Amino acid sequence: MTDPQTHEKTDRPADFPPAPWQMHGSLWLSVFRLGRDAGDRHPAGVYGAAFVSYREPSPLTYGELLVARTTKTPSGGKAVTITDIWVDSPASLAGGRTLWAIPKDLCDFDLESTFRGPLTSTAWRATVERRPVAEASFTDVSRAAPRAPFRGLVDQPPIPEHPGRGRAGMSGSAKALPCRGRWSFDADGPLAFLREARQLGSFRMADFRLRFE
Repeated sequence: MTDPQTHEKTDRPADFPPAPWQMHGSLWLSVFRLGRDAGDRHPAGVYGAAFVSYREPSPLTYGELLVARTTKTPSGGKAVTITDIWVDSPASLAGGRTLWAIPKDLCDFDLESTFRGPLTSTAWRATVERRPVAEASFTDVSRAAPRAPFRGLVDQPPIPEHPGRGRAGMSGSAKALPCRGRWSFDADGPLAFLREARQLGSFRMADFRLRFE
């Protein structure tokens, strides 16, 4: 069975729902260790790169590519900070920037999944104005995993649309298991700094239910 999808930017109005967003979908994530600073926005440390597909009954349905690094809040708590993120929904872009200081930009996605029994094979591609940003492929059996809860915190520095620090709590559940993941970052693209990072592992969260507030 094949489930091809093409996520493309649209000219829909940038109206967005109020927080919290009750999101549903799947996430494919790999963890990387960056051994040296790659500029002020990308210091050495542990990063996660993820493709996400948000589906109904989410208030907004769209594709997403994000890179986040592990950080601490000003009070010393554990958090992640999103350094780079693209979506194919103007409404998601506006909501992310306005509500939580998440610096979303727009891009296009190609997504294709095939299924053989419990095994899922997935391929993603992200482009900005037809220029490649990243490609990734994954194989997993997460659809057969038991559902488990998760929780996290996103802490963002100010941006023009949100002059104070942004803070978003995440909680929900998903069918999550380690998976095989392979990434390719364009040498001239905005994520080229991850070409030097060491990939530590990958996992998929299938059929997640996420409250983002």
